[in-house]
Amino acid sequence: MKIHLFFIIFLFLGRLLPAQQQEEWQTFYEKSEYRHTPRYDETIAFSKQLASYSPLISYHSFGVSPQGRDLPLLIIDSAGEKEPDKIRKKGKAVILIQACIHAGESDGKDAGMMLLRDMAIYHKYEDLLKNVTVLFVPIFNVDGHERFGPYNRINQNGPEEMGSRVTAQRYNLNRDYLKADSPEMLAMIGLYQEWLLDFYIDCHVTDGADYIYPLTYGLQMEGNLYPGQTEWLKENYLPYISEQMDNSRMPIAPYMNFVRWHDPKSGLKAYYETPRFSGGYAAANNRPALLIETHMLKDYKTRVTATYHMLLNSIAVIARDHENLIKINQAADEAVKNLREGSPFVLNYKVADSREKFLYKGFEYTVEKSDLTGGDWYKYTDIPADFEIDYYHREPDMQITLPLAYIVPAELTEIINKLKLHHVEMTAIDKDTTMEVETFRFENVKWSKRPYENHFMPDYDVMPVREEMTFAKGSVIVPVGQRAGQLAIHMLEPQGPDSFMKWGFFNFIFEQKEYVETYVMEKMARDMLKADPELKKDFERKMKEDENFASNSYGILNWFYQRAPYWDKSVGRYPIGRIVNKK
Repeated sequence: MKIHLFFIIFLFLGRLLPAQQQEEWQTFYEKSEYRHTPRYDETIAFSKQLASYSPLISYHSFGVSPQGRDLPLLIIDSAGEKEPDKIRKKGKAVILIQACIHAGESDGKDAGMMLLRDMAIYHKYEDLLKNVTVLFVPIFNVDGHERFGPYNRINQNGPEEMGSRVTAQRYNLNRDYLKADSPEMLAMIGLYQEWLLDFYIDCHVTDGADYIYPLTYGLQMEGNLYPGQTEWLKENYLPYISEQMDNSRMPIAPYMNFVRWHDPKSGLKAYYETPRFSGGYAAANNRPALLIETHMLKDYKTRVTATYHMLLNSIAVIARDHENLIKINQAADEAVKNLREGSPFVLNYKVADSREKFLYKGFEYTVEKSDLTGGDWYKYTDIPADFEIDYYHREPDMQITLPLAYIVPAELTEIINKLKLHHVEMTAIDKDTTMEVETFRFENVKWSKRPYENHFMPDYDVMPVREEMTFAKGSVIVPVGQRAGQLAIHMLEPQGPDSFMKWGFFNFIFEQKEYVETYVMEKMARDMLKADPELKKDFERKMKEDENFASNSYGILNWFYQRAPYWDKSVGRYPIGRIVNKK
């Protein structure tokens, strides 16, 4: 491959940087003796400085926040390329490293800035870029990042000041992937789908117990990830990463999700995320992802250093095995494209009874009853201790049988636009169409008393029904057999934990919009009882068994109204149809 003369000159001169000039490339974090993290403006300035000096790096904005800040993106590529299609044609794997989705958890930002600097300016590890291109988002939650202060992370040991967890609109971005309410997430999904990453890395700082490990990881190996990807993570990725981190004296362990929070001896639960989270969203896109969780009690330098090594080693193993990973990802896409009507599909996973032993490296601790609250008070010592604990696996919790396709009414523009955002393929019908479909009605419907991520989320039992429904011209048919099929299924199956039904996008179906006058219904109810003996039996049973109903005169008349031909039968019916072959 020919290399431009400018690149040759740059690479030669870069190795001759004098010590004084190398000091000028120190990051804000390094200059502060590892105690501070830079503000937004300082981060952008250093990012642009890297891009202006090195032909390997380009700086971009992939969106704008509600408060008007650019969402920064750095691309580092051996040829300075920045177009996804051109990079793909070279057979490179694409990795996205994301920092500050929770802006108070800034470890990934400072680690990533040093790593890109070391690659582009000091020419360390530059051979890795022959096979990979790295996208780096130093600050995702840019507005929350600038709500800067020393008290944003009560459990965290440094930096001395940091940003806030939520956005200016008070969204937790790591709950927003599938529903995509926030402008920031709309931009991120656009970026993700444009590049269709091979590997996604999301940098965090964890709360929880006290233990030896400076960093724990989440890899979704017990969920909907394609079996070939799970095998690659277990046999190629994880052994290499674990060995390299051990060699750096930074042992790692699975994400510390205890059976009883704060209590390591209760056992660990295998990592699993639904598509509202970064790892779950990647899995629903048929792609592996890494969740980095540094340990909040470790000092800031230790955490940033651990993140640096985890990022470097991840890039190294992917660079070494890039062809294999790309092929496995493509096979995962093909497997989802081949989903057919009648195929089983797991919407959620639960903690299983099956388990194995895990050697947990922590500290001695005691559990006392608090004389202040009456609750358990966990007291950790500084005495290292190893515990052999149970590691619980995951198993399917909710499995459905897939339809051939879904049909979404034309009037549900918000839902259709969200499907398009996630690159879900669909075909619009060209005329009004009446067809028999599978859909759902709901029982025992209850709403949360408080909002969650600006949504009042309903709880319900589903009743599958087969009904004739009319869909207007412009309604869209969404086949399950497509690359984004998992995303469509998670969004449109109402039982799913992150379905748009669960998020409350369809709460309007439960609203009764037409009402009957009591003096009209009094006579009609009597006529209905005379004409229908079975209705009379149902009414008498209801009056006998339900005291609240029997004492509610308007409720009684509304009960009859719901059984009259005037009742709007679309109330309480899921407006999306499942297209299935008649049985």
